[in-house]
Amino acid sequence: MIQKEKAIKEIQDSFKDYSDLMIRQLNELENMIQSGANPLLDKNIKNIEEVEKQLNKYEVKISEKIISTIVLYHPVASELRSLMACYRIVITMERIGDLVKDVVYFVRKIEDTQLYGELSDVIYTMVTSSSGMVQKALLSYINHDRDSAIWTIKNDEVIDDMNKKLMKKGIKKAKLHDEARQALLHLIDFKSVISKIERIADHAGHIAEASIFAQEGRDIRHQNIDKE
Repeated sequence: MIQKEKAIKEIQDSFKDYSDLMIRQLNELENMIQSGANPLLDKNIKNIEEVEKQLNKYEVKISEKIISTIVLYHPVASELRSLMACYRIVITMERIGDLVKDVVYFVRKIEDTQLYGELSDVIYTMVTSSSGMVQKALLSYINHDRDSAIWTIKNDEVIDDMNKKLMKKGIKKAKLHDEARQALLHLIDFKSVISKIERIADHAGHIAEASIFAQEGRDIRHQNIDKE
C-alpha cells in the first residue's frame, strides 16, 4: 500500500511540474505576441523550442509511470480514474506544446510586418483567452475543481466563435479589394472544416502509435520512424 501511495504521489508531483512548464510556455507565447514585433527574436524562438523538448520528455516519463503504477499496484477504482484522466491530460498537454511551437513558426513566416503589427492585438486576444482556459483546466484537475472544468468546456465554444470574429476583423483591416476580402471571408468557413479533418488525421496517428506500443512495447513518440 505504501509503495502504491508513493508512486501516485510521484505522478502528481511530476504532473504539477509539467503544468508549471506548460504555463511558462504559454506565457512566453503571450509575451512574444504582445510585443507586436515580427520577425520574432531568435532567442525567444529558441526558448520555445527548448521548453517544447522538455514537455515531450515529461509526457513520456509521466505516461510510463502511470502505466507501471497501474500494472504493479492495481489501484482502486477512484485512483484508476484519476490516473487515466492524468494520462489523457498529459498527452493533450504535449499536443498543446506542439501547437505553441507551430504558432511561433507561422507568425515568423508572415512577411507583411506592417499588417502583423496592426493585427497582433487580434492574435494576442486569442492567445490569452486560450492560455487562460488551459491554466484553468489544469487547476480544475489539480484542485478537484468541477466548476472550473465546466467553465472551460463552455468557453471552448466561445473561443471558436471569437476565432471567426477576429479573423473577419483582421480581413476587414487589411487593404484588399472588395472581391478579395469577400473571398477570404468565405475561406474562413472552409478553414473550419479543414481543421476538423486535420485533427481526425492527427488522432489516427496517435492510435497507430498506441497500436505499435501494444504490439512491440516500444514508445515511438517524438522519434523519426523514417529511419527505421
